[in-house]
Amino acid sequence: MTPSSWTITRRDLIRTGTLAAAVGALGMPLPGAPATATARSRVVLARDPAVFDAAGRIVAERLESMLDQAVCSLFGVRNIQDAPAAWRQVAGPKDVVGIKSNVWQFLPTPKELESAICRRLEATGVAPEDIAVDDRGVLKNNVFRRATVLVNIRTARTHHWSGLGTCLKNYIMFVPDPWSYHPNACENLGALWQLPQVKGKTRLNILVMLTPLFHGIGPHHFSATYTWPYAGLVVGRDPVSVDSVGARIIQARRLEYFKEERPISPPPLHIAAADTKFGLGPSTMDRIELVRLGATAGSLI
Repeated sequence: MTPSSWTITRRDLIRTGTLAAAVGALGMPLPGAPATATARSRVVLARDPAVFDAAGRIVAERLESMLDQAVCSLFGVRNIQDAPAAWRQVAGPKDVVGIKSNVWQFLPTPKELESAICRRLEATGVAPEDIAVDDRGVLKNNVFRRATVLVNIRTARTHHWSGLGTCLKNYIMFVPDPWSYHPNACENLGALWQLPQVKGKTRLNILVMLTPLFHGIGPHHFSATYTWPYAGLVVGRDPVSVDSVGARIIQARRLEYFKEERPISPPPLHIAAADTKFGLGPSTMDRIELVRLGATAGSLI
């Protein structure tokens, strides 16, 4: 993928007249991408500004409602009252579930979300001792070693080595030498998903976009100036389509904020490579079915 594939330009804004339309430029087929398939990968974008209280704290009940609505929509369950039926498509009584979270100190996966997922898995019949939430200790975690199902959840942010830290990159702790995946902007992160302890186990990917980080300067940089209350969750079965949607939202926010071309740097080459090289899911919007739930103002996609 070339850097320009992930750039929304001011020219795009002038030509289309709207930011949302300009973001569509990112959905153009990439060089080497497979032809459009008949079946598209469903991604659910759920947003609710009321997920924050007046002090900016997470309102757990609203977040849980967003989660259930998104999972229901993803698995084709029409009524949120039937949410347990949707969660049973994630795991059941015979499963052992590892919830791969992310503990980055500035934007960790919200505890409220981790707890909600654990409760819903227990409600499907998964034994509490067969559920674990972990990040940096997954290689030594007994539940993860026995896992039949993985749930992948992390907050979206820009990243010094890979351009973006999203669902695909969240599995880098399944190897003892994460730095070995850094060459060429971490292009080969898709290989992580072929590891025996990972392959074929992920039933749910959740990209947390409550307050995403859209800009950073150097390794591990964080400034709240470059976050915003997007109040969203991006949910899907495959990590590529989820990350593709998240990447377009972050790129659109960069253009909106800086009011000039500021492509994600380095370009997130791993997203297209996970599609074209590793076959993990679609990276172009013509092969993604985007379902929107809740607030649409400021969705940027």
